Order: sequence, then C-alpha cells, then structure tokens
Amino acid sequence: MIEAVNPPDWEKPKGYANGMLVDGQRLYTGGQIGWNKDQVFEHTDFVGQLEQTLSNIAAIVRAAGGEVTDIVRLTWFITDKKQYLASQKEIGGAYRRVLGRHFPSMSVVVVAGLIEDEALVEIEATAEIGKSQKEG
Repeated sequence: MIEAVNPPDWEKPKGYANGMLVDGQRLYTGGQIGWNKDQVFEHTDFVGQLEQTLSNIAAIVRAAGGEVTDIVRLTWFITDKKQYLASQKEIGGAYRRVLGRHFPSMSVVVVAGLIEDEALVEIEATAEIGKSQKEG
C-alpha cells in the first residue's frame, strides 16, 4: 500500500508529494527546501534555510506517524560549497535543534542551482516509521 503524506496544516502540493509512505512503514520525502508551510522563504541565509528545511522534513515524518529518530538517510543538495564549509559550527547547531543527536547516513552534493531561485539547500529523506521505538 502506498499513500501520500502531507502535514495537515500545509497546502497540498501540485504535481508532487511531500512524502510517500509505503506499507505504513517506509517513508520517502520529496526534496524539501527552506520555505515555510505557506511556501514563503523567511530566511535568505544558508543556515536559516537549512533549519527550516530540516523542520519541514521533521513535520513530514511526524505526519506519517514517526519521529525524527526514524530517519535513516538524508541527501543534501547545496548550491555553495564554500558557504557550507565556512558554516559548519552553525550548521551543527541548526541540525541539533531539529534532529538532536540523531545522525542517519548522509550525502552532500553540490549543485549548480535549484528550481526555486531563492533556495540554497534541498534535502531528501528516507525514514523507517516506528523502527526507532522498536529497536531503541
């Protein structure tokens, strides 16, 4: 069984899904960017957008019935490698504010650009809903 997942207070996306839940357990998120639930960028800086992006992923995971500790993979797409490397301490702080000390497998890919011109980062996630509670 496959079902689309969207946080209840978010507008429904057009032409894609924020998340797809397979068999009530495996969640794949669409690429999330640093805009809020109303698709408005509140931050123009990398760290601000990163924190919002991670918060968006957390909201999708929770809407699927999971917790951030259920996330097993993150793939980051960033537009500025130098800015990313120069902001490691701030990135770590933003990450821990949203995901705590949960560190799934991750990849970071530098890209020439993202579809939304204002976006500085896009992240996809995979989660195994309910696994952290059973194994933890």
